Amino acid sequence: MAPLIWVKVEVGLLFTLGAMANSGPMSAPQENESLENKATVFEVLGGRAALLEFLRHFYADVRQDSMIGPIFNRQIHDWPAHLEKIADFWALQTGGPSGYRGGFGAAHLRLDLEEAHFRRWLMLWELNCKSRLDPAAAAWLIARAHELAGNLRRLVGGNPGIQIGR
Repeated sequence: MAPLIWVKVEVGLLFTLGAMANSGPMSAPQENESLENKATVFEVLGGRAALLEFLRHFYADVRQDSMIGPIFNRQIHDWPAHLEKIADFWALQTGGPSGYRGGFGAAHLRLDLEEAHFRRWLMLWELNCKSRLDPAAAAWLIARAHELAGNLRRLVGGNPGIQIGR
């Protein structure tokens, strides 16, 4: 069994990663690769190209979902541009380079989101993370998504002044 290596992420959390066999486009490095030089979740995920590939798969599921798909498809007319913006957002969240300049909370205010919408998005996020990512990276991204969803729920519910991004 590969040794566990602690990886510090930009947001101040620590998690462990074990080197694993390649199981998909976003898995951890091969056992013969070192995680020691990888300082952020962004790097562990494989950088922007791998993050964008993950998001393409995730949002393909979102777009086809009977509950939340219509909300996204009604609002987003240029999916490639939207995915680039979402990749910037998640790059920022995971400690990578990002041109993201905010607007996450405001973009969701006008959508009339309900609790069921949050639960469905999180369910799809968890399924995609668990099926496509290294388990430790998946756990970190799932926890971060729940934290962001909690902030967004409060914002949508009328609690202004909540910081959404980092």
